[in-house]
Amino acid sequence: MLVAFVDDHPTLLEGLKAIFGRRNGYKVVATGGCCDEALDIVSKFKPDVVVLDLNMPGNAFECIKSIRKASGETKIVAFTASSGINHAIEALQAGASGYVLKGSSLDSLTDAIDAVLTGDTYITKGFATKVIAALTHPQGAPIKLSAREEQIVALLLESRTNREMAKQLHLSEKTIKNYMTLLMQKLKVRNRVGLVMAARGMPLPGSASRDLDRIGLLN
Repeated sequence: MLVAFVDDHPTLLEGLKAIFGRRNGYKVVATGGCCDEALDIVSKFKPDVVVLDLNMPGNAFECIKSIRKASGETKIVAFTASSGINHAIEALQAGASGYVLKGSSLDSLTDAIDAVLTGDTYITKGFATKVIAALTHPQGAPIKLSAREEQIVALLLESRTNREMAKQLHLSEKTIKNYMTLLMQKLKVRNRVGLVMAARGMPLPGSASRDLDRIGLLN
């Protein structure tokens, strides 16, 4: 696994490089200290995962968007001291798949890296429930989904692709995409990650609720 770290704290950066450089299965391909360097690293090394600080020089949220645009296969984990709910939501909606607070254990960062590589979303345990609550309807009123929308959301929470959903529900991929667009509008989010996070705060039938325990966001 190719991993890169970007943080403007040299001591922390060297520590992460040393620790993960010794771990089996990890190869630290580069480190940097600002958003511009993060983009250069992605362009040159194409890491599997970039772990970056939100408070480094430059606009970290725009940096996340640019990384996703430049290298769609590269996963992003925000590793930050910022425990602001809005920062977490903005980072996830910009394209980050993980959000880990710097006060967490090193194992939490390792779990986040492993999780995003398998297509999951990871948020520091305990903090995740606050993010989920903030992504629900601002007035707290229940959001009603149709039976078909509930089916699609349940499959989304099982990490199914659009193609897999279409096959299981006997629909076209275009129809699934249309439903996804409608769901994003209804749940007031801008992308698939935001949709997953919002949906995790809703009661759903079937196996969807059990998926929360598997991912570990509600512990």
